Amino acid sequence: MYENYIIELEWRHMKEGGNAGLFLHSDPISAPGQPFTRGIEVQILDGRNTPYYTSHGDVFAIHGASMKPDKPHPGGWMRSLPSERRCKSAGQWNHYRVESRDGNIALAVNGEIVTRASDANPRKGYICLESEGSEVHFRNIRIRELPGSNPPPEMVAKKAEGFHILYNGLDLRGWKIKPGHEGHWQAKNWILDYDGMSQADGDKNLWTEKEFANFTLIVDWRLPRQPRLENVPVILPDGSQALDADGKPKTAQVRDAGDSGIYLRGTSKCQINIWSWPVGSGEIWGYRTDTGMPPEVRRAATPLLNADKPPGRWNRFEITAIADKVTVLLNGKTVIREAPLPGLPKRGPIALQHHGDPVQFANIYIKELD
Repeated sequence: MYENYIIELEWRHMKEGGNAGLFLHSDPISAPGQPFTRGIEVQILDGRNTPYYTSHGDVFAIHGASMKPDKPHPGGWMRSLPSERRCKSAGQWNHYRVESRDGNIALAVNGEIVTRASDANPRKGYICLESEGSEVHFRNIRIRELPGSNPPPEMVAKKAEGFHILYNGLDLRGWKIKPGHEGHWQAKNWILDYDGMSQADGDKNLWTEKEFANFTLIVDWRLPRQPRLENVPVILPDGSQALDADGKPKTAQVRDAGDSGIYLRGTSKCQINIWSWPVGSGEIWGYRTDTGMPPEVRRAATPLLNADKPPGRWNRFEITAIADKVTVLLNGKTVIREAPLPGLPKRGPIALQHHGDPVQFANIYIKELD
């Protein structure tokens, strides 16, 4: 991770209109529901110039980062525009020199400083080369560190914790592709897309090739189907269904966009639910609904709160399985806390669940804890 430094590099786009970037003070993994990380982006763009953005060295904050432009942006954006346009067009090499000091950023394009920003937060983090779908070349990347200022923790990017990707954004390597999955479970750039209609015989879920024991799993997900009004069960904190004054099962009307889930350790009994029920996503269906389980197990498998975002928006699970206990964070809030799951296998593959509804996944990372 770097705070104060001078970085120099050369770049060229190989296609007109190409889009890329140099990220400063970046987090190590993508922001929730985004293919890019939180940080400060130094734009590397070709041939697209408007009053609001240029191809000549804009600097701007993205996905939760912040900074102060050196002069007001015409649209009020948190984006610094260059004082002059010095970049060469596609196929030609350009030189960037970026100086970062105590949250202040200065960009020189082909030998002249043209863009400045201040009060960057984070002001320390990782450096990232970014591309948005077209060929771009980098060379002569050099850095010289300068004395640091020991910024407070809230101004430092998240530290890399050993996560690695389970979905690479290119194809489904690492996942078991059964006959009938083709055209249904699909890699669509940063999104792993499922239309809900696998033609595979029997098991239509998408399983990892590898088995896992203890781990923390990060998964972004959303239900893209147009919601429709449905009456669904109301679940009490003890895992049972609420009853109305007549003793009949109580329901509530919700905007339902479908159903899916994530299976842990090779068993559908340990299903981390994705749905629109009032109880919220994250519940462990097979344990919450098993009336043969002790009351404390069913209660622990029931979400502590509903932390779902509205249908169509991205959510992030952070699921930790250690021995026979599972904890689930949804959008940064603990919805399942160390739920004891009797009989949970010690290891097994992970699956993205088929439930007949469209669902999209992204930013799938795992950190093994064995």
